[in-house]
Amino acid sequence: MTERTPEAPAQSLAAAVREAAALLAEAGVPSPRADAELLADHLMNVGLGRLRSLMLGDTPAPEGYAGLVAERARRIPLQHITGVAHFRYLELAVGPGVFIPRPETESVVQLAIDHVRGMSAPRMVDLGTGSGAIAGSLASEVPGAEVHAVEFSPFAHAWAAKNLAPLGVDLVLGDLRHAFPELDGTVDVVVSNPPYIPSEAIPNEPEVALHDPPEALYGGGADGMELPTAAAATAARLLRPGGYFVMEHAEVQSGWIAAMLARMGRWTAITTHLDLNGKERATSAVLADQASRNERMSQ
Repeated sequence: MTERTPEAPAQSLAAAVREAAALLAEAGVPSPRADAELLADHLMNVGLGRLRSLMLGDTPAPEGYAGLVAERARRIPLQHITGVAHFRYLELAVGPGVFIPRPETESVVQLAIDHVRGMSAPRMVDLGTGSGAIAGSLASEVPGAEVHAVEFSPFAHAWAAKNLAPLGVDLVLGDLRHAFPELDGTVDVVVSNPPYIPSEAIPNEPEVALHDPPEALYGGGADGMELPTAAAATAARLLRPGGYFVMEHAEVQSGWIAAMLARMGRWTAITTHLDLNGKERATSAVLADQASRNERMSQ
């Protein structure tokens, strides 16, 4: 009778996460330990607190974990592997063809929310919504808000439709330059995180360079300012006098954005805002009424 060779014991969860973190660090992943834990929790679905408790014992690693870690080591975005991006209070469905929302954009949303605090049923527009992160946050966090969003890419629009349908956002497929003519002069707040990377710039992170869609990155022209300029023009068209516009941009573009808004002659209270890392990440402005514009032009 042939004796059976005993099977090797399954690798423990703790050992697998340690090895995964080391592998991801070697691959240059910015947050290797966090990503290793998030990939494990994606398979186990127990929450990070419970996952860390299980790592203190002899719980085995989940089946398929090594394969997911190998994908992340190839710098495939974590959110493409899990299919989920967390943004403020939302859990967004994401994948190939849509820009992964970034934490710095959360502070841009907060500026818009703070502006309408106490306002009854504000009308708000998101220009270039991507996954729907900004529009979805406005709809879910501002009581009674009427939120509209536009997205140019059919692929990103499909993801946004999935994320925004439960939140009652009016989503259209189209160019932000011409969006919502029926709302001209009636909107309280316009928010935009338009593409703004210069045409010849190459993003440093492989996740961005290889996996974020180019149409969500490059703003047009050598300086990347075509779409930000168009977003400002659309905001001026949509907003009522006294309406609020806030736009995200690269920190090196803050001076250019402020000067561009000033040259338009339609904005007042132009303000640069810092993100949580102290970088000049957004600029806001208030649409001047006709009397204020005439006064500015006469000076």
